[in-house]
Amino acid sequence: MSDITGQPWFWPALIIVIGLPIVLLVLTELIAWMTRRGNPAAKIVRLVRNYVLPLGALLILLSQVDLGSRDVTTTKVVATVFGFLLILVLLNGLNVALFATADRGSWRARVPSIFVDIVRLLLIVVCLAVLFAWVWGADVGGLFTALGVSSIVIGLALQNAVGPIVSGLFLLFEQPFRLGDWLDTGSVRGRVIEVNWRAVHIDTGNGIQIVPNGSLADASFTNLSKAPGPFLLSSTLTFTTDDAPQDVVRLLRTVAAELPMLARDASPAAYPVGAAKYQIDIPVDSPSQSDQTLALFLTWLWYAARRADLHLDGDLTDDYRTPERLRELLTRVAGSLHIGEDEVEEFASRATLERYGAGETLQRAGSIPDSTGVIAVGEARLDAVTEDGSLLPLGQLGVNDFVGLTALTGEKLFTSVVALTDVTLVTVPVPVLEELVRRRPLLAREIGQTIDNRKAMAERAGGDVSGSRGLRR
Repeated sequence: MSDITGQPWFWPALIIVIGLPIVLLVLTELIAWMTRRGNPAAKIVRLVRNYVLPLGALLILLSQVDLGSRDVTTTKVVATVFGFLLILVLLNGLNVALFATADRGSWRARVPSIFVDIVRLLLIVVCLAVLFAWVWGADVGGLFTALGVSSIVIGLALQNAVGPIVSGLFLLFEQPFRLGDWLDTGSVRGRVIEVNWRAVHIDTGNGIQIVPNGSLADASFTNLSKAPGPFLLSSTLTFTTDDAPQDVVRLLRTVAAELPMLARDASPAAYPVGAAKYQIDIPVDSPSQSDQTLALFLTWLWYAARRADLHLDGDLTDDYRTPERLRELLTRVAGSLHIGEDEVEEFASRATLERYGAGETLQRAGSIPDSTGVIAVGEARLDAVTEDGSLLPLGQLGVNDFVGLTALTGEKLFTSVVALTDVTLVTVPVPVLEELVRRRPLLAREIGQTIDNRKAMAERAGGDVSGSRGLRR
């Protein structure tokens, strides 16, 4: 017995026979635990259990057995395969430790994949060189020297071709932009959707523009997504010299302030730039909203400029608000105002037409209207407003429905009205409405009943009506 235990292979063999099953059992339980929790390191532990440990045990046993002339080659082959597996475990372990578990926005998550691939390749080359030098006694110094000289020669020969690629790699390392950022290179403007070692793919809205990294590295560009505050959408608009600058600036600010894309806690700015031109700066959350915001702003501005008798783009004509159309639409809503057919001509000279685009606010809760309107064309939505400012839809308004009813009482509105389609109002100023009410008491009762009905609807929906007191008689 003492002769067996004294053999040099006995204790290593005993440790493997007893310890290997125990370690494999522990690793199996560890893999199951890590898999249930979605740990990315489970695959590495499985690789160690299935291949590294058994092959390592075999390598230890072979090193203790004398196989004669075959011993050296067999042991070296097993050691080489074992070394390959260790290199694989090392690379996967570094990837999991550094990048697979990286927090979003951290420097590890921002490292471009091309640099990870380059470092991985260098590690593989170095580890293989160490492995062959250790196991087979290979002279890798000469190989590295030859590779270094060859790299210098190839680099000098291809410096013009490789230069842009190297510049692009440095650009990726610096990372002045990320996926999803908006870039303006002067000739291209859009959102970055892909970045690789050769080029940046930019979605311009009209297609994908491929911009070489070298071009970006050698020129200046603007990252619109890294502005210190909201992105400013700027546009220059033309009116006429007859339009008072103060009125134009007020109109531009008012229309821009109603835009739903307006950045929170930000205000638009407008100012004249000369030659009847004005600039509007609209703060939005992202450059991606620029086109949509500008389109909606220009649409609403077209309607608002005509309501304010201002001349956008120098247009001095308005073929819609004609006396003929006013009489036609006033006749359509005459029943709501209790106007007879023989009185249409009389009131046509004191009423006006106002047009609103879809999405515009016809009346805002909390304001005091200076006129009352009747919808002659289109549909609108009636909303109650809660204490926190959110809107609660109450229903739809159509032809012959009133807007701005509290103009007669001078009280604040407790509901808002938003156009669902293009809407045309026949508006009546307060003096004219007071005359109608005096001559037609039934109109006063109908207006009062409508106000009370809308107030009751708002209260049932949870709206804030604390600022209203009903119709004064």
